[in-house]
Amino acid sequence: MATRLGLSLPQMKQYDIGRDIPAVARAAEEIGYESLWVFERILFPEPARQGLYGIPGLAWPDQYRSVADPLVSLTLAAAATERARLGTSVLVAPLHVPFQLARALASLDAASGGRVVAGLGTGWSHDEYAAASVAPFEQRGKVLDELLDVCAAVWGPDPVHYEGELTVIAPSVVGPKPARPIPVLLPANSPKAARRLVDRADGWMPGAAGAEELARQWRDLQELAEERGRKEPLQSVLRVNTVYTRDEYRGDDRRPFQGSVPQIVEDLVAHDEVGLEEILIDLQGRVRDAQELTDLAAEVYEQARAAGI
Repeated sequence: MATRLGLSLPQMKQYDIGRDIPAVARAAEEIGYESLWVFERILFPEPARQGLYGIPGLAWPDQYRSVADPLVSLTLAAAATERARLGTSVLVAPLHVPFQLARALASLDAASGGRVVAGLGTGWSHDEYAAASVAPFEQRGKVLDELLDVCAAVWGPDPVHYEGELTVIAPSVVGPKPARPIPVLLPANSPKAARRLVDRADGWMPGAAGAEELARQWRDLQELAEERGRKEPLQSVLRVNTVYTRDEYRGDDRRPFQGSVPQIVEDLVAHDEVGLEEILIDLQGRVRDAQELTDLAAEVYEQARAAGI
């Protein structure tokens, strides 16, 4: 069975979101992409107190100066498509009030006919946490745990009832309900996060860190699932952030998924051998507009399938 391929939607600064998100979503579905994905950045601090991903000195990309809201973006895509799954990779869950986010995801799933995939994470930007004012950065793991509880309650049968540190739901009817159980995907960036994933989520959403490292992480996670008595197999979606260049990248310092389309496809093939179910390809950052993004997405898809993915 061929690995599923997904595409990130155009949310960044250079796009007209009202026009380009529906257009790219429709085109991606026609090309053959089986899922459409969004990410979350809520602000661009200037000057930045933290480097990108919390790495000192690493600059934030200029495209992050304007990133469309992920759920608004998915709603636009849902209205323009019929089959493609609609995923978040990732939604920074602790930036959201748990009850409101649970309801929004349920409504989107009901409206789209059961196509939502909730990829959730805890993020890294202290400035984003301060702006969202849901809870301090230091409590991000607790907020994520409560969000998972609230989602299970809100998406489950009525009456919904829950009491937590941030959320108190009196016995209530809460609708609409999702069209089917919404899959929840989590990262596994620490031992605690890996245990949370195995115990509470449907699957794993790693970033591409090289094929060998990805294979090691996947083996470790499957071993942990067996140790903890997990019955259901783990779903898996690999997120690939590309650094596209029109010409071949010739430097010895080339990173995975940096370079021309053949180089990106070469890396896709290597990572595909790990055996994950789906690969999400983000191509939006280094192109000028939606037409170039659509053309590039078609080229990558065709070459990836021709290479046996």
